[in-house]
Amino acid sequence: MKKISTKLEDNIKYMENELRVSKNFDIIYRVMEVGNRKAVLYCLDGMTKDDILEKMLEFMFQQIPEEFPKDAHSFSKTLLPYAEIGLLNGYEDIILQLLSGLTCLFIDGYDKCLMIDCRTYPARSVQEPDKDKVMRGSRDGFVETLVFNTALIRRRIRDPKLTMQSMQAGRRSMTDIVVCYIEDRVDGKILDNIVQKINHLDVDALTMNQQSLAECLYPCKWYNPFPKFKFTERPDAAAAAVLEGNIVIIVDNSPSVMILPSSIFDIIEEADDYYFPPITGTYLRLSRMLISLMTLFVTPVFLLLMQNPQFIPPWLQFIRIQEVMNVPLIFQFLLLELSIDGLRLAAVNTPNMFTTPLSIMAGLVLGEFSVKSGWFNSETMLYMAFVAVANYTQASFELGYALKFMRLIMLILTSLFNIVGFIIGLIITILAVVCNKTISGYSYIYPLFPFSWSNIKRRFFRMRLPSSHK
Repeated sequence: MKKISTKLEDNIKYMENELRVSKNFDIIYRVMEVGNRKAVLYCLDGMTKDDILEKMLEFMFQQIPEEFPKDAHSFSKTLLPYAEIGLLNGYEDIILQLLSGLTCLFIDGYDKCLMIDCRTYPARSVQEPDKDKVMRGSRDGFVETLVFNTALIRRRIRDPKLTMQSMQAGRRSMTDIVVCYIEDRVDGKILDNIVQKINHLDVDALTMNQQSLAECLYPCKWYNPFPKFKFTERPDAAAAAVLEGNIVIIVDNSPSVMILPSSIFDIIEEADDYYFPPITGTYLRLSRMLISLMTLFVTPVFLLLMQNPQFIPPWLQFIRIQEVMNVPLIFQFLLLELSIDGLRLAAVNTPNMFTTPLSIMAGLVLGEFSVKSGWFNSETMLYMAFVAVANYTQASFELGYALKFMRLIMLILTSLFNIVGFIIGLIITILAVVCNKTISGYSYIYPLFPFSWSNIKRRFFRMRLPSSHK
């Protein structure tokens, strides 16, 4: 790493060549005199608190002593009344910190640069996230600014053993990453493995922030869609996970954090399970699990029964399709699956002012008119409407789409091979879950395998919150 020069002109020339200051309007520099020496100040427009920097410069100009400080360390102690000041002597580190928002001050004759952390970031308020809403509980949420997110966790855990380990990844993006854990509760082997992987990432940039990091940490097999990580935008859920001994990874510019290791039961859990009394939390949790299973099996079982009406008991004869089917049942289900995804994508890209009228139009067109036109039967519309709405009972998009892919496999195999295809699809779904592993290498369905009755009770039933951790 190249060291800075004690000659100010050399430093100015190097910064001009590396940063092209004359071409970048947002890189601000100011040449000035401090006492009997020349100095130059560099900062980024829009990422510096102008009022704080102005007050520091004003104090610095007014307090010039007769005997000028001999080195940068003495200068920072006497003439810069600010807490967050560092000293660097390598150009690469200085440029990286400058591009991260810090202000750097070169002074002629000093072999170190003074780094002043008076940066600020464009940020939105820490309002409740749209996806991870709760009926009761805190209403704050993570934002795209990393230091805000760490502060939201620190506010909830005032433990000196809470560790926020900072690192960076990406040769060009140099994205800030924070690994959050409690030192005496985390699994040391898992932590060392994750930290080592992040430190040895050889990528050009984390283009999609958190998702790019997740794919680098655990290159998932494309044929298994079940998620390896739990994502949350709620600080209370992240703090609870840290207290349980899990690791939380915070990536700059991402409004959600990764919780790991995560089994399928961790992903299904939600904050509402703990904001209500145990009996209510247990009901909500079991209902969510049951509805998730129903979204997987309702349409394949209905298709199987329609292909084998002899399996329908007398008390369920009313579920049989009474009207004429102009389109085979399997194509109706596949078309509706595609249509629902199309409506979901359209809702994401629809301006807020048009969301309500377009939703009404879509409901009418895909409801009454589509049945009357003969494309769909009312029974298929009913079951697919249930599946579409029930998918929102759990917050994980990844798990919802994993269940969707398994449902499509079961539908296609049932249509092709009848009951044998249904059984094959069921086996594929079970194997996709059972043979999956968490990022730590543990079973994806723990505590079912390996079996642990005490942990099973905590997974399926909302127990009373402990008063202390032992």
